[in-house]
Amino acid sequence: MATPAEKLASSLEVLHELQERSIVAIRSSELTRTHRERLVRNGFLREVMKGWYIASRPDEPVGESTAWYASFWDFCAAYLEERFDDQWSLSPEQSLSIHAENWNVPGQLLARTERGDNKPVSLPHETSLFVLRAPLPGKANITVKQGLRLYALPAALISAGPAAFRQSPTDMRVALAMIQDASELLGPLLEGGHSVVAGRLAGAFRNIGNDKIADQIIKTMRTADFKVQEEDPFEAAAVYQPPPRERSPYVNRLRLMWQEMRALIPANFPKPPGLPADTEHYLQHVDYVYITDAYHSLSIEGYRVTPELIERVRSGDWNPDHNEKDRQRRDALAARGYWQAHQRVRETVTRIICGENPGVAVENDHSDWYRELFGSSVTAGLLGPGDLAGYRSDQVFIRNSFHTPPRVQAVRECMPVFFDLLRGETDPAVRVVLGHFVFVYIHPYMDGNGRMGRFLMNAMLAGGGYPWTVIPVERRNDYMQALEQASVHQNIQPFAAFLGGLVEEALASRTGITPYNLNLG
Repeated sequence: MATPAEKLASSLEVLHELQERSIVAIRSSELTRTHRERLVRNGFLREVMKGWYIASRPDEPVGESTAWYASFWDFCAAYLEERFDDQWSLSPEQSLSIHAENWNVPGQLLARTERGDNKPVSLPHETSLFVLRAPLPGKANITVKQGLRLYALPAALISAGPAAFRQSPTDMRVALAMIQDASELLGPLLEGGHSVVAGRLAGAFRNIGNDKIADQIIKTMRTADFKVQEEDPFEAAAVYQPPPRERSPYVNRLRLMWQEMRALIPANFPKPPGLPADTEHYLQHVDYVYITDAYHSLSIEGYRVTPELIERVRSGDWNPDHNEKDRQRRDALAARGYWQAHQRVRETVTRIICGENPGVAVENDHSDWYRELFGSSVTAGLLGPGDLAGYRSDQVFIRNSFHTPPRVQAVRECMPVFFDLLRGETDPAVRVVLGHFVFVYIHPYMDGNGRMGRFLMNAMLAGGGYPWTVIPVERRNDYMQALEQASVHQNIQPFAAFLGGLVEEALASRTGITPYNLNLG
């Protein structure tokens, strides 16, 4: 008779077969009742709705959203395909977000089909799918991306309502910048007699600085005897106009975000003190707050470390080759890596307070920080050498966040643009806030992005003469919620105010949070 472990193993083999076939949305009919119930009972399968499941991890806490957010788009595509074959599409507005490479999980996903029931389908973690009964465009105006049926870009721009320009201005500007020539839009505009839409699109193109396409739309429609009134559908003028030849949605998105957000930051941040006259005193403060910084930064990431362990690492009283207990402790390895990375960051900070451009310094050094951060884990055999190779080679998801970082192929496109923006930024407060935010928005590594982002933040603080500032673990929820507002809703004000408040406190004491007022429980 098979043991419980052997039975579970056989069920896992069946689940593995489904995953090898790239099946994310698992129907109950694809597993026997015995396998299904065993996998659910052991935490390897999670029910999404009656008859539909996704794979999960048994070590995920109750209420954890990562498995669902990671499966969201594939699940919805498979569910819609099962119900409506190929007779469905996402709404024009949602299609435009995907064309613009915005893969954030929406609270409600809108789909269209002539067989829709106009009812919401409840999904996990306060998400839903609404299937609207509505006609679809012709097959030539439907495209498939990552399994999702979308309105093709020109059809989506023509079909999207005016509210989309007000509610999702970044997505709309990125999508508009992907149009190479007015001819992509003029055919359907003329054939459909869309004079109002033509005026709206002409105004939108002029808003992003593409007068050529705007003029072509107006002139051609009027030549065909349509009365066209140009109207800008955006609520505000664009603070950044994408170059006409820049088609990358990733590049345009980052530059748009940076320019739109930067104006809100100075009012939420203290004025920069300027580079310190006494560099040695500044570096003494960096050393002084190290234990506090390491404790809080590692605790934010879920590591259980103590000041005693951190002090052992700093003093060298830690040896993974001779201490079996320490070698097996993930937390100790994280603390060791943090100490080694901190020393590299200190070197970067030294050059910055001596006058080096902060963006240049961090661009040159950040890969060294990362290697030090995880070098101990490679030495101990917990990670492979390939994990130190550099930027990630797979998709990542952020725990309990609707934000989905850029696709893996986009990371190497985004990072040079990020450093271009950082190098060219003249306001120290903007470098601090957007340096941290945009780095974690891109999430360029498989792990360690939060720690790297906070290192980067403090390097940027040094560039303005601000003191090294600690983000307390007790305020983790405020920190994560502020980042979520910026990532999902493009609202940087809460994050700027959050960091600005911490820097104000650090400036007031010139020591920030010290080891003597820690509440370690």
